[in-house]
Amino acid sequence: MKEDKALIIIDVQNDFCPGGALAVPGGDKIIPVINELTGKFKKIIATQDWHPDSHVSFAMNHPGKNEYDVIEHKGIDQVLWPRHCVAGTEGAEIHPRLESKSFNLILRKGNNSEIDSYSAFRENDKKTVTGLDGYLKNLGVKKTYFTGLALDYCVFYSAIDSIELSFKTFVIIDGTRGIDSPSGNIDKAVSTMKEKGIEIINSNDL
Repeated sequence: MKEDKALIIIDVQNDFCPGGALAVPGGDKIIPVINELTGKFKKIIATQDWHPDSHVSFAMNHPGKNEYDVIEHKGIDQVLWPRHCVAGTEGAEIHPRLESKSFNLILRKGNNSEIDSYSAFRENDKKTVTGLDGYLKNLGVKKTYFTGLALDYCVFYSAIDSIELSFKTFVIIDGTRGIDSPSGNIDKAVSTMKEKGIEIINSNDL
């Protein structure tokens, strides 16, 4: 792969895989696909959700509310999730079968208790940046390739921000899995990405 490309692996963490607190169905099935892809890229970035226990996205922090309810918090729609990926816990660790030795950067997001952070580039207020945009552009990256979890949340929002930040953006669909909450959310996410000009490809296209 040319030097202007980067593989971005979103949130392949224990809590998002089977047995975890917020398991994505078949989330661990993408790991062999991603491990094979890492041999095709020289620039590889991985992200981790890294939440405090007091995080706004945890349903347990909103008495009277249930998991998967949607509330408004500081003008932002917020899905209430099970407690997951708490900083320093086993659930927050990168899945042990994901080969991480070739990662250039591990970016931790979602550590502000008041703002959720789906995207690798910007928190959900769309103002607070992670620094990934500048990091990639300083390395000469022009094309981003996304894999990871979950397709209809963190992968989706990362890819949308990527194309809005002028990267040519690809989602490697067999290297992702989705939650599909609410029902139909995966199809909606894929359709929206295509409309925005994001290319949906398979790993064997590389």
